[in-house]
Amino acid sequence: MTVIIGMDPHKRSATIEIIDQTATVLTGGKYATDKPGYDEMLTTARRFTDRLWAVEGCNGVGRHLAHRLVHDGETVIDVPAKLSAQVRVFATGNGRKTDSVDAHSVALAALRAPNLRRVTADAELIALGLLADRRDELGRARTQTVNRIHRLLMELVPGGAKKFLSAMQARALLATITPVDPVGLVRKRLVAEQIDDLETIDRKIKSADKELRGLVTDRGSTLMDLNGIGPSSAARLLADIGDIHRFATRDRFASWNGAAPLDASSGDQQRHRLSRSGNRKINRVLHIMAVVQLRHHTAGRAYYDRRRLAGKTSMEAMRALKRRLSNVIYTRMLSDHDGRELAGPGGQSGATTDSGATGFNPHTDPSDKPHPGPTEQTNPDTPTTS
Repeated sequence: MTVIIGMDPHKRSATIEIIDQTATVLTGGKYATDKPGYDEMLTTARRFTDRLWAVEGCNGVGRHLAHRLVHDGETVIDVPAKLSAQVRVFATGNGRKTDSVDAHSVALAALRAPNLRRVTADAELIALGLLADRRDELGRARTQTVNRIHRLLMELVPGGAKKFLSAMQARALLATITPVDPVGLVRKRLVAEQIDDLETIDRKIKSADKELRGLVTDRGSTLMDLNGIGPSSAARLLADIGDIHRFATRDRFASWNGAAPLDASSGDQQRHRLSRSGNRKINRVLHIMAVVQLRHHTAGRAYYDRRRLAGKTSMEAMRALKRRLSNVIYTRMLSDHDGRELAGPGGQSGATTDSGATGFNPHTDPSDKPHPGPTEQTNPDTPTTS
C-alpha cells in the first residue's frame, strides 16, 4: 500500500506527516534541512517501501528539498499551496495553521487530488529557470535605477528627462548641467553614480540574454520565433512548463497559466473576466507578448481590434488576446517537443485539417471558453503567430 509523505518545507526545516490510503496518520516529525537532518528524514520515510512524497511549493521554497529527493531516487509530486490551503480550511481544527497541520493538509491534498505534477530534475531546465530568475532580477534592478535617475534629474533639469532613458542619453544630459550650489553638486555626483550602475546592469542584461538565447536554441525550441517572446520569456516557459504533454489540451494549459477567463455572467448578461489565478510568471510572459504585439501591426493587434469592434471592452479584448496567445504557445511547444511541424489530420494533439495559414482568427472561438471541460480534444486550431 502506497503511503503519502506530506511535507511543509521551509528554508532550514521541514515538517512531514506520513499517511496511508485511508488517511490514517502513521508518523511524522520536524527535521532540519542540513545533511544530518535530511538524512534522518529520509531514513524515517524509507521505513515504508511503497512511498510517495508530496511537497508543497516545488517551484518556490520547497524546490531545494524536492530536487534533493528526486536526486536520491524518490518519487515527488508538487502540491500547489492553494490546494493544500483549501484542504486545511475544510479540515477539523477551525483552519488553524501550524507546520504539522500544513504537512497533514499537503498529504491529504495529494491523496485526494489526481494528476498532480510529478517533479523531475532536468539539469538543463533547472539551469534555465535559475538564469531566467536572474534575468528578471536584473530587469527589476534596471527599472529601480532608472527611476532613481529620473527622480534626481527632476531636481536638476526643469521638467526632468524623457520617459524612456538610456544610460548614454542620461550621461549626455548630465554633461549639460553645471550646478553651483552644494546640493546641486551632490545631486549631479549621485546621478553619475546611478548612471554607472545602469551601465553595469545593462552589460549584465546583455550577457544574460546572450546566454539564455544559446541555451534555448540548444534545447531545440523555436519559441523565440514568436512575436513578443524574447530569450528570458522563452527560458521561463521551458523551465516552468517542463513537459508540455502534461497538459491534455490547450484549455487545460490556459487554465494553468491563468489565461482561461472566469465566467462572470449574471442573469441574461453573459460575460467573462480575467483570471487572477494560475502561474503568474507564465501569465506575465503572455501579458508581455500581448503588449508587444499591440505596439506593432501584427496579427495580434488585428485580432484585438476586431474584438473591440465587436463590442468588447479593452480589458475583455486583452483577455481574449492572451487566451489566444496561450493557444499559440501551446501549439508551438507541442511542435518543438515532437520535433516536427504540426500539420494534417494525422499530426500530434493540436493538429488541424486546416492550414496554419488560415489566419490568427480561426472559425471556432476558444478564447471565450472559461476553464476547461473534458480532456478530449479533436482537431483544435493552429493560429498563426506573426
